[in-house]
Parts: sequence; C-alpha cells; structure tokens
Amino acid sequence: MEVILLKKVENLGALGSVVSVRPGYARNYLIPQGKAQMATKANMEAFEARRVELEAEASAALAAAEARKAQLDGMVLTIKAKAGNEGKLFGSVSNIEITEAIVAAGVEVERREIRMPDGAIRHLGEFEVGLHLHTEVNTVVKVVVEAA
Repeated sequence: MEVILLKKVENLGALGSVVSVRPGYARNYLIPQGKAQMATKANMEAFEARRVELEAEASAALAAAEARKAQLDGMVLTIKAKAGNEGKLFGSVSNIEITEAIVAAGVEVERREIRMPDGAIRHLGEFEVGLHLHTEVNTVVKVVVEAA
C-alpha cells in the first residue's frame, strides 16, 4: 500500500515521501495517528498545497526538541531510594521516577521519551539514561541513585 508521509517516521522516511508499507501498518497506525495518508492523486495534490504548513510544523517541533535538549544537557538527577547494606534497592528506579525528577527540575518530558534498554535501575550508583526527544534529537542525563 502506498502512503504519503505527513511527518518524519523513524526507519520509514521523511515528510512528503511516498513509501510502500503493509496495509495493516498503514490502516492501524500511520493513518489514525495522522502520520500518513493514502497516496491517491487527490491526496498528492492536497499534500502539495499543505507542504509549506507541514514543513513549518516539523521545523517548530524540531526547534522545541533542540531547546529541551539544551536544558537537559549536563543535567545530573539525584534520586533517593531505600537500599540494603550491599547497595541493592528495595524495588527499583524506573522511567516514572526519572520523569518526575526531570519535571521537578523544570523541564517537561514524557515517560515514553526515556530510554532504558537495560530495564529499571536496581542498584545504588551513577547511571546514564537516554532520552529520545524527537526523531533527530537524542540526549543523555546522568542519574545518581543514593540510599534514603
């Protein structure tokens, strides 16, 4: 199925690209999320008429993500958690606690933007946590987990 991308989609294409995707992916994800529309002749003409507006929205979203990245660069978060004698936490520090700490520091982030490929933090110490703010903007925040 051919679709026109209305937003940049990671691992698929940039704004305005006509790509071939599986029908279920288009019907169930891309089109309902407003990321694509069917590649018919009428839709192609309508897209060309809206191209400038869509590119302006995309550049504004990228600029906002770059501004948030500038605020997050060099940020060190300290999170207190209950721990045993050997430094193992009673529970864990997940993306929820990290999101709350970043918001408390004055930067708006969403829980889904935090990348923790190794899972939740379960020990005391210093850790680097990735943030995926935009398809082109990634940053790292240092998290220090201390005993409460």
